[in-house]
Amino acid sequence: MRIEILNTGTELLLGTTLNTHGKWFGEELFKLGFRIQRLTTVPDGDAITQALRECVSRADAVIVTGGLGPTSDDLTRECAAEVLGTELIEDEAAMRSLEEFFAVRNKVMAEVNRKQAQVLVGADVLPNANGTAPGIYVPPRLNGAANCAVFLLPGPPRELYPMFRQEVAPRLVALAGWSQPPSMLELKIAGVGESDLQQEIDAKLAEIPGLEVGYCARIGEVDLRLIGDEGAVAAGRQIAHERFAKQIFSEDCSHLETVVVRLLTEKGLKLATAESCTGGLISNRITDVPGSSAVFTHGFITYANEAKRDLLGLPQALLDEYGAVSEPVACAMAEGALRVSGADIAVAVTGIAGPDGGTPDKPVGTVWIAWAAKGHRTVAVKQVHPRNRKDFKLATSQSALDGIRKLALKGW
Repeated sequence: MRIEILNTGTELLLGTTLNTHGKWFGEELFKLGFRIQRLTTVPDGDAITQALRECVSRADAVIVTGGLGPTSDDLTRECAAEVLGTELIEDEAAMRSLEEFFAVRNKVMAEVNRKQAQVLVGADVLPNANGTAPGIYVPPRLNGAANCAVFLLPGPPRELYPMFRQEVAPRLVALAGWSQPPSMLELKIAGVGESDLQQEIDAKLAEIPGLEVGYCARIGEVDLRLIGDEGAVAAGRQIAHERFAKQIFSEDCSHLETVVVRLLTEKGLKLATAESCTGGLISNRITDVPGSSAVFTHGFITYANEAKRDLLGLPQALLDEYGAVSEPVACAMAEGALRVSGADIAVAVTGIAGPDGGTPDKPVGTVWIAWAAKGHRTVAVKQVHPRNRKDFKLATSQSALDGIRKLALKGW
């Protein structure tokens, strides 16, 4: 089914408000077995009329967000009535809901709010438990312009998201005429480049009838998307695991830090970090996960050499001889964090984020990452991530977290 999203609002195009609806709708519709065919964003005003007319001429269903408020620039209802060849009337149930909304809050409803009770003739009114603007659903049979379903939804996420799940999703599934949507599996794979992943498995995946394959490269990971019936997806999954079992860290869309916290919790392990070039990003990602307090003990941000010496116990002679960005220093940082914290596993990073500070032997982007664990030999790796500072830090944190994941899987 061809579904288009039409986001309205001048603020979305001025850059003052971040438009997150495209990402959210993509994820939600995908769960139902749909894909967005086109995403359009237009300012308030006449542009809505033109864009909606184009959308309904192409799509089977159009979801419009925004412009259902009480102010003069909220024109989505009027534009939709013009495009669909119908009129607006005041809906009694919607009016009562508005009055109750203000009465419960002991507020007087402004006369301008009556506008929000206007709906297209014959359309379904979609209740809004989180705001004053009800949604509107125009089935294809009532569309005077084309055989296309049209949903008018409020723009604020706290109103839009519940309304979509409760009112829109069931109607879309009914329109599609299926009881069981196609299966979809997303495998998150760390430490493998997109081209390497495709080269290894793409030909084999192409042999599976009815399987749609997609790749999405991110810093430090690649998402492998498999879509089809259950048998095709299962066959694709097996091929991916045969080659990249150790690199696959998630099949439920969990982020790497979530997987790490989950593993550490299951195994009763404690973690500490010692960060120089990442400035606390690894600790931040870990502590973003609910329940991380059960596994995370210490986060040392030892940006300066003095901090490495005073907090982690590194000898000044070691720093002088090898420099802060070196294997011996990275190992000593991890071992110092392990010793001071009493944790089971510690990870340390030290590198050159740039854009200055590089040398021929240690160019910008160089980083040493070390992992220490009780009763085991400390391991360190050198990597080079020639990126901007933000992406360098993210790439480094990805490698550090993936190393922790692999250690936890060994049963320490």
